[in-house]
Parts: sequence; structure tokens; C-alpha cells
Amino acid sequence: MVRMLSGSDLRVALLMRDAIKAVEEGFRMMAQGKVIIPQRVPLNVEEYSGVMLYMPAYIRGKDALVIKEVSVYPDNVKRGLPTIHGTVLLNDPRSGRLLAIIDGAALTAIRTGAATGVATKYLARSDAATAAIFGAGTQARTQLEALVEVRGVRRAWVFDVLPEAAKRYATSMSRELGTDVVVAKDPREAVSRADIIVTATTSKEPVVKGGWLADGTHINGIGSHYPTTREVDTPAILRARGKIVVDSREACLKEAGDIIIPIKEGAIAEGDIYAEIGEIVNGTKVGRASDKEVTFFKSVGLAVQDAATALAAYSAALKRGVGKEVEI
Repeated sequence: MVRMLSGSDLRVALLMRDAIKAVEEGFRMMAQGKVIIPQRVPLNVEEYSGVMLYMPAYIRGKDALVIKEVSVYPDNVKRGLPTIHGTVLLNDPRSGRLLAIIDGAALTAIRTGAATGVATKYLARSDAATAAIFGAGTQARTQLEALVEVRGVRRAWVFDVLPEAAKRYATSMSRELGTDVVVAKDPREAVSRADIIVTATTSKEPVVKGGWLADGTHINGIGSHYPTTREVDTPAILRARGKIVVDSREACLKEAGDIIIPIKEGAIAEGDIYAEIGEIVNGTKVGRASDKEVTFFKSVGLAVQDAATALAAYSAALKRGVGKEVEI
């Protein structure tokens, strides 16, 4: 029998604090060389202007073996369909047997929020209590949830190019998290008031500028994952030059415009990447060293996060009787 876990099942079965623990352990084991992550495989479907992405991962010792398939079809908006669909398959590494089929969109939102939670735990000031959230979509919801979990954020400013989306986000997140979420009148107001910043947008141009940052700010760059786009400008990267942290050096040097563009400009070098987050979790590198440091975490998303979170979700679902078992 195979367990089917929908998005609503995941929200019942997997608490954010448990997702953060799972992703933290996944990063730790990655730093220890116990994770196998083959290169992501893209398959272009040109006649329908789409692309399929296949992302496998195996965490040794955790029995976490997954492959995630993600489809990106921009023309779906004309069909009244989501641009992105995703499915995660969890297998038993001892036999290869399929254990679970999991809603990939919901799992991705949770695991990406959890990665921000891990980075914020190690890189934000211990007294950080305010946040700025750029973007008011699905991903922005789990981002703030993770910040509340690891730093008890009491107030957050949200900015979105669609003011009505920002208003809806502020209302619903204030109610759900018990945190005071308000709409920022402009990006500068949000940045200048925040101890922690999260960018979770589809913007091709920077939404955060270095001149707005106060000493001691921590930034999580989540939205941009193309070499030619970025959410954080070069002066902001220079402010964080001593503490530029990534989920994967290899992946970010191929995909993260927030890092690639300043390198091409000559503002920073590849060697200015201080650490992968797993090295900090593992204790090989230190996290925040002073309250005045500006720190920056860049994530393009790794299959190890899917593997760790999928296993945690499956285990929790079994204990709580969540999901539906089907025969395939």
C-alpha cells in the first residue's frame, strides 16, 4: 500500500518546528558527506512551452530516498491552471518500494520555509524580533511561520507589488500566527524596520538595497533562482561580504543571480562565499559572530530538503493516521 498525502494532509501532519529539525539534520548530513544529490535533470517540452524538472536525493542513514518532479508551464495561466505543479515520491531505500506520493507544491513551501528557519536560527541576532517579508504568495506564508518559530517574531512588515495581496496576507497571517503583520508603504520602510528580511518574490530586479540596511540585519534570499535575476542588490551583498552563506556553493554559482551578478561585476569573488549552511549547522564554521554583522543566506532549493521533509511528513502521517492508503 502507498500513502497519499495532499497539501491539507501535510499541514495537519507536519508542524513547522518538526520540518525545521528535519531540514537542519539534512543540511548537517550533507556537510558530513552522507547525502547523494545527482544533478537536477531538466526536460524541455518546447511545443507546449514547458519544462519538467526531476530532482532525486538520498540521505544515508536516514532512509530518506526521494525524487521530486516539478513542471513549470508559464502558459498555464491562459488555461486557468497553476504555473507550477509538483509531486514527491518517497521510496524505501532498503527495497526500492514506493512508500508515499506527496503533494510537491505544499512540501516545497514547507521545506523552503524550514530552510529559512534553519538559516535564521544560526545567522540572525538572538534578539531579532521584527521582520520584512517581500512577496505575499504561498511561499511567504511558510517563511514567516518559520521566523516566528525560531525567533518569536512579534511584528512583520509585508510588501508586494499587488497591494491587495499584501493586505490579505497581513490579515490572514496576523490571525494565524498571532503576530502583528502590517503592510509596508514601500520597500525601504520594510527593510529599515526589520531585524530579519525575507525575499520571496518573482522580481527580476533587486527589491532590497544595501543603503537601507541597518547593522545586524539578516537577509534570506529565497525567490530568485536564475543567473540573470536577483532580489538583493550588490551594495547589500557587499554589506554581508563576511557572512555570505548558501545552501550549496555549486548550485548557487550556477543559478543564483544574487551571487553571480556581483561576481561578474567584480564586486565579490567566489571565495567570498563564507560557508554552506550545512557547515555552520555541523559546527565546521561559526554562524553570527557579532550583533553588528549583516548576514546573507541564499537558497536555490536542494533535493536534500525534499528528502528530509518528505520522510518527516510520512513518519508523522503514519503516527497521526493522516492521508489515504491506496493500492498501486
